[in-house]
Amino acid sequence: MRILADTNILFSALLFPNSRVAKALLYITDNHTLFLCDQNVSEIREITKRKKPDLIPALEVFLAELRYELIPAIYDGQKLIRDETDQPILNSAVLNEVDVILTGDKDFLSMDIEKPKCMSVAEFMDYYKIEL
Repeated sequence: MRILADTNILFSALLFPNSRVAKALLYITDNHTLFLCDQNVSEIREITKRKKPDLIPALEVFLAELRYELIPAIYDGQKLIRDETDQPILNSAVLNEVDVILTGDKDFLSMDIEKPKCMSVAEFMDYYKIEL
């Protein structure tokens, strides 16, 4: 399965390395293909710099050690999501045939689209019957 992790998932895993979110990311990298959009990587660097600057070195290690495919944000396309800053990420997920966007973002979670499915970590684990 092809799964894109949104910025809030990455930030949560960084803040809480023993959390269910962090364990889910590791499970995904072991069993599926994890994608990160270059916009998500830029966002997590900016958020970490602003909110938790002491974690910048840990973030760089996290990104270096996490197995993922980096895909570019796609800025052209039909507007399908309320928050326009999320549209390039959604476009990229669709273009790269991602099956699931793993997110805590209500704008993604409220979307009613078949593919990619937008799911929280809890929804993902319940839907696919994953136990960690």
